[in-house]
Amino acid sequence: MQRTKFGEMACSIARTLDVIGEPWSPLILRDVWVGMTRFDQLQADLGISRKVLTERLAHLVDQGVLERRPYDRRPRYEYHLTAKGAELVDLLMVMAGWGDRWLAGEAGPPVLYRHHACGEISHAELRCAHCGEPMHGGDVDPLPGPGAAA
Repeated sequence: MQRTKFGEMACSIARTLDVIGEPWSPLILRDVWVGMTRFDQLQADLGISRKVLTERLAHLVDQGVLERRPYDRRPRYEYHLTAKGAELVDLLMVMAGWGDRWLAGEAGPPVLYRHHACGEISHAELRCAHCGEPMHGGDVDPLPGPGAAA
């Protein structure tokens, strides 16, 4: 059975899932974001097989989300977020906020986020780019865009 090609769909959610829609990719991006940039660090933190980690890292590099940088002569590489990958961290922060609200339980959130600009502990919040008001699913009407399927 052939896998559906989400990247070819006229849907930005499907196209994003084509890049990071399996469970390991967001976790790899999270680890790279917090400073685990070497293969062995990622493998140890995630408990992922070498084969799967190699495949996921190659995919994320091919998608332009991570870049490889050599750090010794073997060669061995570190992985770093590209600008495209850094924007995906925003998505991960929104996912973390949802998980904190609905899944953290009595223990509370496992991670807190200190905002550089004000120094306060905060959370990601969706706002309208035009007026600055909070923006949630019930506050918008999805309309066909210029890239919509015919």
